[in-house]
Amino acid sequence: MKLNKYIFLLAGGLVLMSTSCNDFLDREPLDQITPDTYLLKASDMADYALKQYNFSTHGGGLGIWGGDDHTDNQAQRSYDTRWIPGRWLVADSYSNDSDDPWYFGNIYNCNYFIERVIPRYEAGELDDNCRHYIGEMFFLRAWNYFQKLKAFGDFPIVEKTLPDQKDVLVEASKRQPRHKVARFILGDLDKAIEFLTDNPTGGKNRITKNVAYLVKSRVALYEASWEYFHKNTALVPNGPGYPGGQVEYNADEEIDFFLTQCKEAAKMIADQNLLVENKQDLVDADGEEKMNNPYYAQFCDQSLEKYSEILMWRDYDTSLKILHSTGKYLSLGGGSGFTRQFMKTFLMEDGRPSYAASSTKPFKGEESVDNMRANREQRLRMFVMKPGEILFEGTAGEGGGGNQKLGKLPRLLGTSSGYTSTGYQLRKGLSNQWVQDHSQSSEGCPIFRAAEAYLNYIEASCIEYDKKGNEGIDASAQTYWNTLRHRVGLPAYTVTNSATDLSKEDDWAKYSGKNQVTKTMYNIRRERRCELMEEGFRMDDLKRWRALDMLDAEWHGQWQPEGVNLWGNNGYADQLHDNYVKYGGDTEEYGDLAEVSMDIKYDGAPDANISAREDGDFFRMYQVNKTSDNLLLNNGYHWCEAHYLNPISIIHIRNTASNPSDLSTSVIYQNPGWPLVANEGAEH
Repeated sequence: MKLNKYIFLLAGGLVLMSTSCNDFLDREPLDQITPDTYLLKASDMADYALKQYNFSTHGGGLGIWGGDDHTDNQAQRSYDTRWIPGRWLVADSYSNDSDDPWYFGNIYNCNYFIERVIPRYEAGELDDNCRHYIGEMFFLRAWNYFQKLKAFGDFPIVEKTLPDQKDVLVEASKRQPRHKVARFILGDLDKAIEFLTDNPTGGKNRITKNVAYLVKSRVALYEASWEYFHKNTALVPNGPGYPGGQVEYNADEEIDFFLTQCKEAAKMIADQNLLVENKQDLVDADGEEKMNNPYYAQFCDQSLEKYSEILMWRDYDTSLKILHSTGKYLSLGGGSGFTRQFMKTFLMEDGRPSYAASSTKPFKGEESVDNMRANREQRLRMFVMKPGEILFEGTAGEGGGGNQKLGKLPRLLGTSSGYTSTGYQLRKGLSNQWVQDHSQSSEGCPIFRAAEAYLNYIEASCIEYDKKGNEGIDASAQTYWNTLRHRVGLPAYTVTNSATDLSKEDDWAKYSGKNQVTKTMYNIRRERRCELMEEGFRMDDLKRWRALDMLDAEWHGQWQPEGVNLWGNNGYADQLHDNYVKYGGDTEEYGDLAEVSMDIKYDGAPDANISAREDGDFFRMYQVNKTSDNLLLNNGYHWCEAHYLNPISIIHIRNTASNPSDLSTSVIYQNPGWPLVANEGAEH
């Protein structure tokens, strides 16, 4: 068996690639493909590049809108073992190579293309129609390396395909310090920018120059903030306990470099003024009317091509049966929900935190979903379901029905994914054209949007100031921040800063490590949290900010995600008990799509469906079932430093060791805090 099966640098030839180019093979028989005829035409390159796209998009379930699950923004009733030190275990190996986060298959495919095509292009054998697809492949190699950087930090840098020779593969497996990996990624993105156009065939369904600029700003900010906030830990080069030995590294210079790179790339997007309009008179619209607001519709229209803010999206095609189930799951709840803690983060309409609300725009409290929404900023009202909301008007297409409404009570009771885990139901991404049947919806899926560039620039500027011992942001950052805020009806950020009391903020991101951040930095993090809600950024942000130290057992310790008011004043428990209905009955309380067939039960048994009064006023999903296998019952979320990075599976360490019986002889070192033993958890 080939060595690359174990080391995953994938030495080999074209046949390894052929399995992911089916549409190409449909046109030319496999036995006629040779290195001399393959990848000579722009159409072949376009097909090859498209097959390497591995962005998160809609499929089954909530699609991309479940990307923040298992964080303090969103929660499911199932749990992730990363929140339980000792339960996330080092794997010996993976039964499916592609499930292994160390796997090099995607990188190999990019290297194969670049290795074959660039010499031909430089020799003048290819026309300029090929340039864009060369750019796509440099982008995709950078994208795949970014996933490795986030997972592992230090990682091997491999720029070419390799022969199936153990000594060569072992040497190539040596991990490079994370700052070098990040610089390599930015270098590939610079090459991508050189080759890419913003008007490719396929429009914004393809990677573009703007996408490369945005991702460059994302990567640079990620690395700058990681190195800044994790400084002097084992998770950065030369920190105490760093496993990579002494390396040439100047932290201040590296951080400054990445901050500059972030700001320059982000500015290329932000200065194009690509943000779409938010129609103020439609902020509280529902049903079909909400789709007339570009800010809302850009997340779920049938085609997203016309929305300037959307830099890249995925199209779905009813005729080709390329469809998804996202709309159905959003309408039902999808088994997910926003946490009470996240809901409290949103500002009031006048820009003040809820604890500092004015008498003219008071905070109505947490008795009900309606109260939580009242007088709050527009993003909460637009992207959190409201009781009695019109979910659909008219005929919903194949398998659909007529007018459908959400019930007055939170859909806490239900089966499968037909409930919301907290009572605060997700709304961003729900169009008025979703289809009830599974895998029958065709709304477009956003992949990258320009608002992120504004946020990236603002944060980079704040870190620059913070690094010098100052609080503030530069003039461009001030303009970008206020532009984002004004779009959603908020006043200048200075209003929020003045009213902020960090001691009253219930948000992990007010800390980096054990240090409380400035009001400006915290409110930038708040802005990012609210603008990018549901879009899958939260966990990456918490890690790079080192904000999860708050859950260290030796410091703040446990945290239980909470939902709506159950047992407090006018809580939902009694209403649920009095008004539960059978499927097909009176659905005024639960809505037209209700499938509720049980009364409330809160005795902690396996079939319990809400938490008990003694566990607090607010719904606690992990204190519903009090059986012995509920690992979050008493302790809730915990964290340990090792979990900031993934463990490396033992097979890679064993097969690069000079003595396989002594894993310390491997050229691959394990990440800090993780053992060199399979099926064991990290130090905590």
